[in-house]
Amino acid sequence: MPTGYSKSPLELLNSSHQSKVLKAAIFSRFVLLILSILWRTLLAPYDTSAPLNPNCLRNPSPPLPPPLLPSLGSAIENGVVWDSVYFVRIAQCGYEYEQFYAFLPLLPACIFVFSQTVFAPLVPIIGYRAVLALSGYVVCNVAFIFTAIYLYRLSVIILKDPNAALQASVLFCFNPASIFYSSIYSESLYALFSVGGCYYLLSRANNIAVLWLALSGFARSNGVLNAGYFGFQAMHQAYDAFYLKKRAFLALWILISGALRCICIFVPFISFQAYGYYNMCLGRSSDEMRPWCKARIPLLYNYIQSHYWGVGFLRYFRFKQLPNFLLASPILSLVVCSIFYYVKSRPEIVRSLGFQASVEEKSSMAVIFSSQKPQRSNDTQFSEKYSSRKQENHNLKSRKKISQGEDLAEGRTVHGSLEKLGYTSAFVLPFILQVGFMAATAFFVMHVQVATRFLSASPSLYWFASLIMTSHKKWGYMIWVYCFAYILLGSLLFSNFYPFT
Repeated sequence: MPTGYSKSPLELLNSSHQSKVLKAAIFSRFVLLILSILWRTLLAPYDTSAPLNPNCLRNPSPPLPPPLLPSLGSAIENGVVWDSVYFVRIAQCGYEYEQFYAFLPLLPACIFVFSQTVFAPLVPIIGYRAVLALSGYVVCNVAFIFTAIYLYRLSVIILKDPNAALQASVLFCFNPASIFYSSIYSESLYALFSVGGCYYLLSRANNIAVLWLALSGFARSNGVLNAGYFGFQAMHQAYDAFYLKKRAFLALWILISGALRCICIFVPFISFQAYGYYNMCLGRSSDEMRPWCKARIPLLYNYIQSHYWGVGFLRYFRFKQLPNFLLASPILSLVVCSIFYYVKSRPEIVRSLGFQASVEEKSSMAVIFSSQKPQRSNDTQFSEKYSSRKQENHNLKSRKKISQGEDLAEGRTVHGSLEKLGYTSAFVLPFILQVGFMAATAFFVMHVQVATRFLSASPSLYWFASLIMTSHKKWGYMIWVYCFAYILLGSLLFSNFYPFT
């Protein structure tokens, strides 16, 4: 392999950097907790219905004796606002109403398990619903901390620069949607299994990656898009097998196995839709059936989003929604700039979907996107030595350009090793394609203000932001201002039941 890519991901990982990421993640969660408590203490909530908790429709639990610390339990329950109400209610009573099926079951299942095991002894002290809420808070905040660690490890593999990976991971710890990662929302679990799954995929642990990415689809519906990573992997492996190795049968097998892995990622979401169809449609007469039950492809999730929340193509394009478009404009602008910069820096990569990557990148991709390390012939070793010498000369020139502030135009970062493409490497392409599709969906189809948290788990945004912070200090300062402003605004509005993204 070329010298520029000679270090394995494990060799590039920096234990002190991981410790810093861990500390930043924990510190950021404490900051959000303190801000939320502060705002709730100083301001009266817009909606005071958070403590309301009617009996379950099915199998109502017998009344429990009053808790020993009702004030503490009430304080915990007061944080159950907005969608958190649904997750806690589902964990307690199951899917009682049709609109509940918009919330996938991974987070409610985790809340239920923790409330029945780890935190069960607290029920007599603070009450059952408070225990459910506490379980949700713990699950989401712990998942966020692990997500930050996995993001650092994934960033090291992609960027091949521990310092840039550290900067991107710390930025994620203070991302503008931070309040949702500390609340009882599915963002934390989705981010954990999405980012962690990508890390295991690029670490060649395909079976673990399939499991993790499938679980991301059990947390949020957009988790099914993570199947695209396996599609990208299979596409490049099949190309290598068919055109380079001239093994047609191997290429066919790679495509079949890749398709099966993609199907595995779809299974959780599809099975949940089948579960909703079983509960809401089967055993009912035609007059009792809901309209979606009679559709050729009965998708409950799409119907709920359209019927109850008004989600649909261009349905949010109304003048009265202009403030929400402005609220989402920073994250959407960052996405557009990140895509534009990547396309401008590597147009050949985008046009060819990565097949026109450089020799060095293809060598690195051959190692990561295959189950076995490629064997090297004498000709390959000679070619690599020549390529390494050529890269060393280029690296000396690149260092001079960095000192003059000219290297950003080439989209490369050099930190003591040979040529590094960093954010503009071919590995970033599938992340760019995914975030582009998600941004278009958020802008044209969804409630646009949701874009801030909808896109906040996209690693490529933090890689691009890290590049900006290194190259343009003023813009880097603006990114930090944007993050902290949204943290303050989000903790203020969201905690007191005011609308926010």
